[in-house]
Amino acid sequence: MLTRIEINGFKNLVDFSIDFGPFTCIAGQNAVGKSNLFDAIRFLSLLTDHTIMDAALRVRGTGIDTGDIRDLFQVGKNDRVNSFKIAAEMIVNPKVKDDFGRPAEASSTYLRYEIEIGHEPPTQRGTLGRMLLLSESLNYITEGDAASKLKFLHSASRFRKKVVINKRRTQSGFISVRQAADGQTEIIVHQDAGSRGPGQTAPASTAPRTIVGTSNTSVTPTILAARREMQGWRFLALEPSAMRKPDRFQTDPSITPNGGHVPATIYRLATEAEKRGEDRSTVFASISSRLAELVPVAGINIDIDDVRQLLTLEVQEQSGVRLPAASLSDGTLRFLTLSVLVADPYSQGLICIEEPENGIHPARMREMVQLLKDLAVDPYEEPGPENPFRQVIVATHSPAFVQLQDREDIVFATETLLRGSNGQPIRTLRCRSLDKTWRAATGEPTVGLMSILAYLSKPPGAQLELPGFETLYGV
Repeated sequence: MLTRIEINGFKNLVDFSIDFGPFTCIAGQNAVGKSNLFDAIRFLSLLTDHTIMDAALRVRGTGIDTGDIRDLFQVGKNDRVNSFKIAAEMIVNPKVKDDFGRPAEASSTYLRYEIEIGHEPPTQRGTLGRMLLLSESLNYITEGDAASKLKFLHSASRFRKKVVINKRRTQSGFISVRQAADGQTEIIVHQDAGSRGPGQTAPASTAPRTIVGTSNTSVTPTILAARREMQGWRFLALEPSAMRKPDRFQTDPSITPNGGHVPATIYRLATEAEKRGEDRSTVFASISSRLAELVPVAGINIDIDDVRQLLTLEVQEQSGVRLPAASLSDGTLRFLTLSVLVADPYSQGLICIEEPENGIHPARMREMVQLLKDLAVDPYEEPGPENPFRQVIVATHSPAFVQLQDREDIVFATETLLRGSNGQPIRTLRCRSLDKTWRAATGEPTVGLMSILAYLSKPPGAQLELPGFETLYGV
């Protein structure tokens, strides 16, 4: 669970910070920087499986074919910085397995990860230059500090005390940095056992990967737990073509970021229910009842083709007609895929979605909002199979979607002007909550309803309206 992120110098994000709850809706106009925030989160996730350079090339808007990795350091139109910093505070699962299948247990579950990345200019024409690891650290947050750090509304006894664990008894974190005698920055890896020895050291500037990205054994379980957490961050971009495809028997039965493998996932959930002594039809009924909130369906089924070894999703209409997934609308498929994620207790971690309202009729927007909130963990109950430890962050510019949000869950993305390093103004992102919410209680700047009229009133040039309709909703 990502509870806070701080970003300085990554794209147009300068001195930026935001606290997240189980469900966060970020609303704002196009091109203000919402996608850049998601890209910063994605970059941290990519670093767990790729070199620093590869991670940079995979971030949206960079790469040889689509741009320049130096754009990651472009904070203003004519202003580039030499490095950027990202810090993330997260709650991790203490029980993990390393790349060899050996179980391990982290000594701390509430962690702060910080990284600084620099760019070395190209030495010859036509090259991209080199990404440099300037600093990396991983520290624990104590159970006492968690009371003030976890700002969103939650139950201390049933939630916070269940997910925040710290057995660390030394002042050192798990990854730290120091200056060597030759002036070079060294990264130090400290063991979980709390050894007071010097720790393992590695030079930072020549490292092709981060320490977290190379931690693949149970020797450093807390670093491994941080890696597993960031590896599990998913960015859903549901594609109709992927959601319509049948699955092979051998398919990994988990929903992919593009919405693939829905039939295999449903079949796995039904099989698991059967092993528990339950009727597999209960899984189909649970998903279809949720889908019925959007479209009139009587049920769903998985057609099993033993000859071709294919699993195909079918939806039964109230008339009795069975339709394959290939015949369903894009909106129905999106809603169905998210319904399957809600039903899957093994689907955990952070889920980021941009414009979840796409393909959904305004009259059914409420159901989509509720579905997304049901995906997120209930912070007043203990996480478990009935309350999976999931987090959802969505970005939208839809007024209809915004008006259906709980005021505690929503922040508004706005542009603000700062003075850049070259003295020229730069446009950067700020996320503001509404007055009288948990974020407002922290002293962060807020916005009032008059500042968000674009989401609460009819659009300019509207041709249709109801007689007597209050365009300002009582403001």
